[in-house]
Amino acid sequence: MKKHKVIFQPSGSRGEVEDGKTLLEAAQSLGVDIEGLCGNKKVCGKCKVRIEEGYFEKDNLESGMSHLSPIIEDEIKHIKPEDGPGIRLACTAEVHGDVKIFVPERSRAGKQVVRKAAKELSIALDPAVRKYNIDLAAPTLHDMTTGDYERVLKFLEEDYGLKGLTFDFVVLKSLQDVLRQGNWKATVTVWMDKEIIKVEPGFEERCYGLAVDIGTTTCVGYLSDLITGKVVNTESMMNPQVPYGEDVMSRITYAMTNDDGLDKMHRAIIDGLNEIIVKVVSEIREDGPDPGFAIDDLTIVFNTAMHHIFLGFNPIYIGRSPFIPAVQNSLDIKARDIGLKINPSAYIHVLPIEAGFVGADNVGVLIAEEQYKQDEMVLVIDIGTNGELLLGNRDKICSTSCATGPAFEGAQIKFGMRAAPGAIEVVQIDPETKEPKYKVIGKTDWHSHLKKVDAKGLCGSGIIEVVAEMFKAGIIDKSGRFAKDLDTPRVRKDVDGKPEYVLAWAEETSIGTDITITQGDVRALQLAKGALYAGAKLMMNKLGVSKLDRVVLAGAFGSHISTEASLTLGMFPDCPIDMVYAVGNAAGDGARMALLNKGKRVEANDKARWVEFIEIATDPTFEKEFMQAMHIPHMKDKFPNLKELLQKSGSKLEIKG
Repeated sequence: MKKHKVIFQPSGSRGEVEDGKTLLEAAQSLGVDIEGLCGNKKVCGKCKVRIEEGYFEKDNLESGMSHLSPIIEDEIKHIKPEDGPGIRLACTAEVHGDVKIFVPERSRAGKQVVRKAAKELSIALDPAVRKYNIDLAAPTLHDMTTGDYERVLKFLEEDYGLKGLTFDFVVLKSLQDVLRQGNWKATVTVWMDKEIIKVEPGFEERCYGLAVDIGTTTCVGYLSDLITGKVVNTESMMNPQVPYGEDVMSRITYAMTNDDGLDKMHRAIIDGLNEIIVKVVSEIREDGPDPGFAIDDLTIVFNTAMHHIFLGFNPIYIGRSPFIPAVQNSLDIKARDIGLKINPSAYIHVLPIEAGFVGADNVGVLIAEEQYKQDEMVLVIDIGTNGELLLGNRDKICSTSCATGPAFEGAQIKFGMRAAPGAIEVVQIDPETKEPKYKVIGKTDWHSHLKKVDAKGLCGSGIIEVVAEMFKAGIIDKSGRFAKDLDTPRVRKDVDGKPEYVLAWAEETSIGTDITITQGDVRALQLAKGALYAGAKLMMNKLGVSKLDRVVLAGAFGSHISTEASLTLGMFPDCPIDMVYAVGNAAGDGARMALLNKGKRVEANDKARWVEFIEIATDPTFEKEFMQAMHIPHMKDKFPNLKELLQKSGSKLEIKG
């Protein structure tokens, strides 16, 4: 039977399916959950998917509607103009060629778990936007020589000491109506003590801002009360650019190879962020045509590629040597100029970037963690599709970027998946019996205590833990190779004759097949962790540092990986385990800090230029450091803290101390 290559995004699941299978059948065979309430009767219309058109170089795949069966009447009645182009019902469209499919959020039965909760921040409140109440006397014939504009500015100067203010022209056009609607009582919103960006009738005390972190894989928005500094609501979603590439370079390549590639990705992220805006204000607004109008300030961080695509800058120049960005400094852009549906006269503050591949998200981490105010030698690792590192203290800080690849996100792993219900996220392996126990997202107990496990694959934290546990149990050696002649049914040969470890038997899964860890999976993780370690080591060499005082794991992913497992693998140089800890979404924290305190924006600009960027890929010693770092935990470096930790746990592993 003829087979075709099928890729589902944003899960990244892929495989070959037989000619004539429906997209829903293909999804089910690959472990992709698509909503289908009617049981394939073509009546609910819940299984809508989007077919991606064009050639995708990274996947070596040509995709398009022509590779599916023709659309039928049962589909047409469910597909609406607002759904956009390229929509099919997965239960109806049959596969007759290679195809790449994007499953919209609403069609996913198993919703992605985006773990980017807001934490309490300790920072002085001094936002860029403030509201001022004005109470004018009704004008008379004696005031004919003084306009509404001049009367408002005079009141603000006399009562609040605000001098030299200007009006946003769009706001100015509404001034006359608003003043009379409020019977000469009004609230003006002022940005940076410079410009009036909103006028509202009556006295309005509420003032909201939105801090946004756009990652390669996920996006999150934190709605904050600018009067109290508290987070009012948080909304997140998968980055809608994922169909155009799972990582930074593949999206840059998409922009290079498609005439409308940049425009498609730009519109996707703007539309996605507008969706977050609508959702995030749902708890504080009354229904109306402009739900985001309540938001008067927005700060945003992202990596350099996302920065360029969001702003509509051509990203191809940061993808080729010498990797020069369009702009490094921070920017203040009117919301209406970028198409974001907040107060159209409000400003979007884009934090600065450090270098070609160290973006505003890393600057957000920098101003949140404030290494430049500390004496200790601290390594901060923001782990994601692209790993970014900061090393140093008040004397000097270096930064670099490592192409870790998408292994930490579950891609390039045979049974890898995003952090969604059914993903194995915690693993332990008995070193004697080699038997595992694990937990899946959505269920609190170990799998052995569950009647119905329904495991579907492994997310990033599960991949890290299972490989670390396989090493500690002697299933793989320090080179990452499987040990020979192990007396356990858990280790076997796959169809290609290569070893694999069975983590979950088919009856424990919802996909009807064993979930295994292959030699290729171990290698993919070694490549990713080796890049991180090599980056840290080269920065240590640059600063003349022999040991670390602290290691901070930043990012939502960093908050959910085991510190012991990450140290065991050698994701970073040896450090006391109690000095290794996670801080959550530090990039998002930095964006919130810049939202709540305008001094942090000045600090971000200053420190972004002060940090020294190190291009590790061109370092003549990088290849050597990288190859040595591929070993678990390392080929030569000593790990006294890890050795002590393993000895306390009774492990018989030989680790250099």
